[in-house]
Amino acid sequence: MKIVLLGYGKMGQLIEKFVLKRGHEIALIVDENNRGNLLPSDLENADIAIDFSTPHAALENISLCFEAHLPLVVGTTGWYEHLDEVKEMCLAEDQSILYGSNFSIGVNVFFHVNKLLAQAMNPYKQYEVQVEEIHHIHKLDAPSGTAITIAEGIIDNFDQKKSWVNDLVDDSKEVITKPEELLIESLRIEEVPGTHTVLYSSEVDQIEFKHTAHSREGFALGAVIAAEWLYGKKGFYQVTEMFDFNK
Repeated sequence: MKIVLLGYGKMGQLIEKFVLKRGHEIALIVDENNRGNLLPSDLENADIAIDFSTPHAALENISLCFEAHLPLVVGTTGWYEHLDEVKEMCLAEDQSILYGSNFSIGVNVFFHVNKLLAQAMNPYKQYEVQVEEIHHIHKLDAPSGTAITIAEGIIDNFDQKKSWVNDLVDDSKEVITKPEELLIESLRIEEVPGTHTVLYSSEVDQIEFKHTAHSREGFALGAVIAAEWLYGKKGFYQVTEMFDFNK
């Protein structure tokens, strides 16, 4: 495949490595230096695009790829309040897009087990649950998209929680939660690639379920695998649809 990279920060550079390693080509690299002049015609020789840019740029990139009829994998988070309108546009115009908060295989296994754990804990009302996430200081959004996906998996399967709230530690803003709210605690520490923890706590014990990324390479490889999966398909997909845990 000929792949367009939308965003060429640390993740974009890692994705380039796996694009080439898996036998594909880089058709075009788009960063802040050439983004403003980009036209749909510039994408006509490509097979698919992968976006790891910024929340604002991601929406513009989605529109551009739809206009060029170029399938798109979006790994950028922080734009999900526009998800419904993007889905409507995608389906109405017969486009192709796959989005996800995390493309790591290990994280997607974590998402699945997180739901099963919430189901198993649901009868035991003595347990309080919260989510903790740690990322590098350059991350633009909080909570992380991965933490939101984890929280949604808990809310859908744990009756005590109806919504989530975020506490960005050290931003001096006090967060007080209601019993029906699931706390997501966010920390930003140096160059941490990503650590996500689910804690179920009672007076007598605590259950801790954690995923720790050792590098960003798992995310980058997963994004290229997602592009391979999406190629040739039409429709609106989440990354979780790549994985079938019900076999």
